[in-house]
Amino acid sequence: MVPEEDVASDDRQIVSDSQDTSPSELLIPEETYLTSGVHIGTQQKSASMRRFIYKVRFDGLHVLDIRETDRRIRAAARFLARYPAGRVLAVSQRQYGQKPVRIFSQTTGAVSFAERFVPGCLTNPNLAEYFEPQVLLVTDPATDQQALSEAVSIGIPVVGLCDVNNETRNVDLVIPANNKGRVALATVYWLLTREVLKCRAGGTEVPYTLSVEDFQAAL
Repeated sequence: MVPEEDVASDDRQIVSDSQDTSPSELLIPEETYLTSGVHIGTQQKSASMRRFIYKVRFDGLHVLDIRETDRRIRAAARFLARYPAGRVLAVSQRQYGQKPVRIFSQTTGAVSFAERFVPGCLTNPNLAEYFEPQVLLVTDPATDQQALSEAVSIGIPVVGLCDVNNETRNVDLVIPANNKGRVALATVYWLLTREVLKCRAGGTEVPYTLSVEDFQAAL
C-alpha cells in the first residue's frame, strides 16, 4: 500500500510539471462552473480528497474548490497531450459519463471504452478487445475500478475525475469534480477536450465549435 502522503506528493508533482504558470483567470466564468454543479460533492468524503474541499454546505454536501478543479483540468490537458492520441484510453461505466467520453475521444483521437469494460482488455492479448494504452483517463475510480486496476498492473499513469468520496490511491493526476452529474460531466469533458486540442497546437487557440450540450447525455 502506498502511503497517502506519497500519493499526494506525486499528484502535486505531475500537476506542477504539467503547468506553466498559475492562471489568474478561470477557463470559463466561475458562474458557469457553479451552475453546472462541477463543484458539488457528496456528503461522504475520503481522506485523500480532503485537500480539495472548499467548504461543507448546510445540507452536509461537500463543496470542491473550483480554482483547483480549473487548475487541474489545465494540467491534465497538458499531461494527456504529451501522449500519442491513439494511445490515450478514456473509460466510463457511469451512464452520464459515456457520451462525454465518446465525444472527447472522437474529437481528440483517443480511444474510448464506454459502457462495459471487458476484464482483461489491457492485460490479456488473446482478447479481441485487447488494447495497449500509454495513459488511462477514468471518469470515476470507483465505477471504473476494473480499468484502473489493469492500468496499475501494466504500469501506465492514470488521470481521474474524482469526487469527494473517491479514493485516489492509484490515480496519478486527480481532477476534483462532481463525476456523477450529467451537466457537470459534460462541462468537465468539454473543457478537457478543448484544452487538449489547444495544448497539441502549442497553446494557441484552435477552432472549437462543440458546446457543453454536445457532451450531455440524454435524460
